[in-house]
Amino acid sequence: MTISNKFPEFDKTFLEAAPVLPPATVVIGMSGGVDSSVAAWILKQQGYHVVGLFMKNWEDDDNSEYCSSRQDWLDVVSVADLIGIDVEAVNFASEYKDRVFAEFLKEYSAGRTPNPDVLCNAEIKFKAFLDHAIGLGAKAIATGHYAKTARVGSEVHLQKAIDESKDQSYFLYRLNQQQLSQVIFPLGGIRKTVVREIAQLIGLPNAAKKDSTGICFIGERPFRDFLNRYLPNQPGPIKTEDGKIVGEHIGLAFYTLGQRKGIGMGGSKDGSGDPWFVAKKEMATNTLYIVQGHEHPWLLSPNLQASQLSWTFDGLPPLGPYSAKTRYRQTDAACQLIESTADHMTLQFDQAQWAVTPGQSAVLYDGQRCLGGGIITNAQP
Repeated sequence: MTISNKFPEFDKTFLEAAPVLPPATVVIGMSGGVDSSVAAWILKQQGYHVVGLFMKNWEDDDNSEYCSSRQDWLDVVSVADLIGIDVEAVNFASEYKDRVFAEFLKEYSAGRTPNPDVLCNAEIKFKAFLDHAIGLGAKAIATGHYAKTARVGSEVHLQKAIDESKDQSYFLYRLNQQQLSQVIFPLGGIRKTVVREIAQLIGLPNAAKKDSTGICFIGERPFRDFLNRYLPNQPGPIKTEDGKIVGEHIGLAFYTLGQRKGIGMGGSKDGSGDPWFVAKKEMATNTLYIVQGHEHPWLLSPNLQASQLSWTFDGLPPLGPYSAKTRYRQTDAACQLIESTADHMTLQFDQAQWAVTPGQSAVLYDGQRCLGGGIITNAQP
């Protein structure tokens, strides 16, 4: 049985962009989930010599009810046995704590809302993991990310997946040309529904396993409880836009712009019933500002500034029209790149964007191509 016979829509274009062709050795990161498992099977079917690698990136609470690493490892071993590949486990917990978690806490302490999955991809999955794989003799690495690469002249372009509802190029925007030239994304041309069908058809033991939705090291645990273990509570006033104190927050680090639940505010006293949203965090006075109504002007930003820029190609993008995402799963928003330097960019949107959050990533696209982006530092209402 071949994939193309059972699933005519299967897109083999990843082979056209692959840095090496079968039977070269490819090391694939396997998490125990259905995506990386099917990706490993696809590579094996195409004739690669496949080695699975399970990365352990967190070990502070291995015995916690929220830690699934033991079961994930058992799932990886079961899948590897079924599809006939070797697998090994490697511990990157130290690297993760130094390169990802420390930055995560630093950003939250400064009142920003970071995206650790972006940093994890750049520092662990495509750096520490890549280095380890090359040390094992691999000619390339692979992952179960929903993204594509395309070779255009001497460049490797990072592109959106066919299944845009699952596209993960947003999380990969910090990959550079060297990293992109050594990676294979077997799922870029397949829809998630087909991935599930393949898993069922070949009898993967984790075919019905639920997708993980938690942050990589936090999992499905209550986020506020987790953060409270590492950051101190610093209560302060909650104010409305007119400066009236209406409550007390538990610490600015525990809130993010656009947040609706967990503020401790019900409906409006004037009877309008419009919900309250976090709109601003004033670090100097430890004040949390909230506003009423989803479309309040304080929640809408016509432009943003970003720094810590990283591009998937060499050089800088020219000024002009593009589209951008300011958070994952957001519909692409038309914008103009009106300022671009080595460490700073300014985007101006055709339509004001909702709850643009410092610490999150602004990722720039030219059609289907992901160009790169940066960390949002400021957004003007």
